[in-house]
Amino acid sequence: MSDTPQDPRRRHSAPVVDGPGKAASRAMLRAVGFTDEDFVKPQVGIASTWSNLTPCNSHIDELAERASAGADGAGGKGVIFNTITISDGIANGTEGMKYSLVSREVIADSIETVAGCEGFDGLVAIGGCDKNMPGCLMGLARLNRPSVFVYGGTILPGAGHTDIVSVFEAMGAYSRGDLDLIEVKQIEETAIPGPGSCGGMYTANTMASAIEALGMSLPGSSAQNAVSQAKRDDCEAAGAAVLELLERDIKPSDIMTREAFENAITVVIALGGSTNAVLHLIAMARTMGVELSLEDFTALGKRVPVLADLRPSGHYMMSELVEIGGIQPLMKTLLDAGLLHGDCLTVTCRTLAENLADVAPYPEGQAIIAPLEAPLKAESHLRILYGNLAPEGAVAKITGKEGTRFSGTARVFGSEEEAQARINDGSVVAGDVVVIRYEGPKGGPGMREMLTPTSAIMGRGLGNDVALITDGRFSGGSHGFVVGHVTPEAFDGGPLALVEDGDTITIDAEADTIEVGLSDDELMRRRAAWRQPAPRYTRGVLAKYARAVSSASTGAVTDLPD
Repeated sequence: MSDTPQDPRRRHSAPVVDGPGKAASRAMLRAVGFTDEDFVKPQVGIASTWSNLTPCNSHIDELAERASAGADGAGGKGVIFNTITISDGIANGTEGMKYSLVSREVIADSIETVAGCEGFDGLVAIGGCDKNMPGCLMGLARLNRPSVFVYGGTILPGAGHTDIVSVFEAMGAYSRGDLDLIEVKQIEETAIPGPGSCGGMYTANTMASAIEALGMSLPGSSAQNAVSQAKRDDCEAAGAAVLELLERDIKPSDIMTREAFENAITVVIALGGSTNAVLHLIAMARTMGVELSLEDFTALGKRVPVLADLRPSGHYMMSELVEIGGIQPLMKTLLDAGLLHGDCLTVTCRTLAENLADVAPYPEGQAIIAPLEAPLKAESHLRILYGNLAPEGAVAKITGKEGTRFSGTARVFGSEEEAQARINDGSVVAGDVVVIRYEGPKGGPGMREMLTPTSAIMGRGLGNDVALITDGRFSGGSHGFVVGHVTPEAFDGGPLALVEDGDTITIDAEADTIEVGLSDDELMRRRAAWRQPAPRYTRGVLAKYARAVSSASTGAVTDLPD
């Protein structure tokens, strides 16, 4: 074999397998199925997040095989490797949930590590749950090799139009006495009928849609049922697409531009997507070297309406949006209205406008996506709040159904578990603002989601009467008057650490403010008396994460440059 690579598509694999000096490398690869012909093909790494610990990812092994076959069929050599996944739905409300956001960094690290070591020329990454997707994109951005992301697809509805959030809210209804244990068990047994990601416009479907709008997935990838021929075909096409990207030397840095991130934010707003999109899109942009901040969500939110009547605040599920055409007709509508940058390059090697040129509108009479002239909400539901409780910003998800202003009495808790116990036993009452602190990226550590307490509030019938604020996060399934990502976090001495029971807290989603009714002098007096708590973990991955992680307002990433 030649010592000099001749194929520019093989700039990473050739140094690993070409020439007499690489006989040992080739010997190892022969043992896993390589032939002489394979050594001269571009290698495409298939990053699979398969695991049977969660329905979101339990089918991805087959999808990875399809993507590998697609790469092989287009003249490449697919090589499948795994990275981790965790399950938010299983871990929510427990100490284990602290590992959730951490897993995003581990996934990015592992994809970078494997591909960087093994010399893959291009990549396909397949994700099926909340942290898989931004983790995959961050790994692809770091490597900056021709790549395509594939979404594992959405789950189908359970019996009675139920899903995972139905189960969480049933638990709250049980604590109130509205459901008995038999009824809760019936919902538990039928709400999740098979593989796929949680069925509303929760974080998984939000991030899949954002990544398609970003241009890093093939058209339609974000709106397909997990178990479907369309999803299998999507995977094969993604494997083949990497070979075309290699031929043209199109890399993530050519696609993941500032304008592409604006497209992603626009689509997230129009879909009524998860607050986690704020955290993840900022993290993905920072990893790519693109400047993106909380202020960008505010600026775009002033001109982009909410159009999708999707859960958790709406009525429909992603599988029902799939039936009427997915997000492509919505994107075409937004493009025609001048709300998207049509000249952004995508993984099809064409621009967004070219991809959308022949997309048909939604069918007449559908009720899932409202027309632009009659939106569900004229401005964004994602509100970036500032004030003496969040001088560096906080993220609220206010659809308008909760109202736009809430003023109430602080009920302060030092952890999610403390708050959950008081919600369940009826101690939290109408007019309260539940404050859950020391759950931020450093303080938790890990910035847990608050789906369990928000679901308990909804299940107890207090969704319009109780607000919840935290330096932690929310699940895409959370709804109600909720504010998260409060920065600086309490562990760093942010004002949230100074709040006491009985303080008046006011949240105004029109003025975009969050304030505690205390004078500057009183806040200074409390700050002088405050002492930082000891770290909850001193060894292991959570301790390493707490030492390295940035503020939520900069994406809670662990590799910001000095």
